[in-house]
Amino acid sequence: MDTLSPSERSRLMARVHGKDTQPERRVRTIAHALGLRFRLHRRDLKGRPDLVFPKHKVALFVHGCFWHQHPGCKRASMPDNRREFWLAKLTRNVERDFEVGSQLRSEGWRVEIIWECETKDPARLRKHLQKVFYGPFVKKRKRARPA
Repeated sequence: MDTLSPSERSRLMARVHGKDTQPERRVRTIAHALGLRFRLHRRDLKGRPDLVFPKHKVALFVHGCFWHQHPGCKRASMPDNRREFWLAKLTRNVERDFEVGSQLRSEGWRVEIIWECETKDPARLRKHLQKVFYGPFVKKRKRARPA
């Protein structure tokens, strides 16, 4: 049973935002410190990725573990109240994530997801971003040698 009144629950849920969240700001800070430049929430791309790195053709999403049901994460629990509602809502979020990722990949974008729980440790997050942008699988551009 919910311990909050409907008006209190409404006020609490109204504070949940989809962009400029704390995990997203952590990712942006470290990406910028690594010298990466990006655009935020590009409306012309399906799903409006949280960060878009045009130079690298990378669309990066910072997903909340609960809202996007991070597999194996303790934060991805299912509420006991109104279980059918939450199951349908969260399942649809996961399906939408798959659809958005598929479309962006078909348009030539590399889709990366960083989970909320991965943003808690700055050193780990930094390594993750370095691997995404500077890892061995990334094609390195040949630079012209000076004459």
